[in-house]
Amino acid sequence: MPVPETIATPGSGVETDTGPGRPQTATEALRPHAEHAFAHELAALAAADDRPRPARWRLSPWAVATYLLGGTLPDGTVVTPKYVGPRRIVEVAVTTLATDRALLLLGVPGTAKTWVSEHLAAAVSGDSTLLVQGTAGTPEEAIRYGWNYARLLAHGPTGDALVPSPVMRAMSRGKTARVEELTRIPADVQDTLITILSEKTLPVPELGEEVQAVPGFNLIATANDRDRGVNELSSALRRRFNTVVLPLPATPEAEVDIVARRVAQLGRSLDLPAPPDGVDEIRRVVTVFRELRDGVTTDGRTRVKSPSGTLSTAEAISVVTGGLALAAHFGDGVLRPADIAAGILGAVVRDPAADRVVWQEYLETVVRERDGWKDFYRACREVTA
Repeated sequence: MPVPETIATPGSGVETDTGPGRPQTATEALRPHAEHAFAHELAALAAADDRPRPARWRLSPWAVATYLLGGTLPDGTVVTPKYVGPRRIVEVAVTTLATDRALLLLGVPGTAKTWVSEHLAAAVSGDSTLLVQGTAGTPEEAIRYGWNYARLLAHGPTGDALVPSPVMRAMSRGKTARVEELTRIPADVQDTLITILSEKTLPVPELGEEVQAVPGFNLIATANDRDRGVNELSSALRRRFNTVVLPLPATPEAEVDIVARRVAQLGRSLDLPAPPDGVDEIRRVVTVFRELRDGVTTDGRTRVKSPSGTLSTAEAISVVTGGLALAAHFGDGVLRPADIAAGILGAVVRDPAADRVVWQEYLETVVRERDGWKDFYRACREVTA
């Protein structure tokens, strides 16, 4: 059955009515979708890509992997890395999407699951917006289809009254659908994906019809390691996925590089001036997070207690971006310990009772004794008090 088209949304490349102001275009969005933000890289890759492409793919698997991992094209175009990590992980993820199995990106919070999912969809389909956000209240209609009740009451169940889900639209167009936080979705709703992923069809019994997936369709889901036991996937559904685990950055240098890149991108989108030199403070944030996360100092000599939070790379990016905003608006533009101290405290102390003890002990036993960290210690002590 034909699937009704839906109204364009901001970031879709189409002007949208923003009310009192003038129409908004994708380039004016606060956070453009990947296919718009990196359109020049995708176009350059498509022009240079002479390798076989699966049906309806915008790029070959090799070019998709290059888009995520970065590289320099023959014409001199520099493709910025979107994911810093083992190449094999990206290659397995891309290859999975070229088969009939769906892809499940699994990892602790802050390991770039959503980021990788978006960029994979953008590179493969040129559209990362076919998204279902998983929550405890996600209904079955979000994955299958719903109804325009005014039309349903007026004319009964017809094709015009049907409201297709992002998954249904992806099936009919041969694109990549995305489901975020799959394990947060109730188990009975999760299982609506089984027929879609195994039979590549979505029945619409009210109309006596079905939507069959066309070549190019696949699905990327993300799930949080810490959500195990919330809504476990059934064995039948899990078999439909190839699971790829995204690890935390392997080395401090890799994590510093990731944080610096993302902070620079976010700073440009927020019109924040680039700091003269913020890498020292970024390295401090990463060091603190890694030591508290691992339960041991970098030199391996001192055991430390870990707080209740994850202290992920994404949280480090948030802390540094917040510090950069403080430095730009209330300082001299130079990122200093005082600009990041409050953000670190907020990230570490999630449980006011237990985590505060962990943080104070870390300050006194590790930070206080570390050479070159006196200014950082004083700034953290000030906000902690």
